[in-house]
Amino acid sequence: MTFDKLQVKHFISEPITIQFDSAPLHPKSPPCPNGFTWRKRAYPIVRCLAEWKDFGRRGRMARNMQPQHAAVAAGRGSWGVGRFFFDVETEDRELFRIYYDRAPKDAGDREGHWVLLAELAHQTNNKGDG
Repeated sequence: MTFDKLQVKHFISEPITIQFDSAPLHPKSPPCPNGFTWRKRAYPIVRCLAEWKDFGRRGRMARNMQPQHAAVAAGRGSWGVGRFFFDVETEDRELFRIYYDRAPKDAGDREGHWVLLAELAHQTNNKGDG
């Protein structure tokens, strides 16, 4: 049996608090954190399995930019738009997908927020295992 990729085991989509050993140089473009807290439990991260960015504009933000500017923004992001995704393994060998959403919640909270999107599991490939 071999492991091919990760699949969503449970969808969660709840806010988390993250921990960094050192504060990120650019908080709106963060690296993978060193751990997170969810439902009052700490989850130290031991390994980042994958990471990617999505600068797609959603909702009304998708309609407020000229197409040529939207194409540039989709490649590098723009203020308050974008998500940084991380598939991580915790100290207890649990697998999760977390992300940082750069969108401010309101005028008083312009920092963006972190979300625990899902618990993951390895998708197995039984080809050739007889």
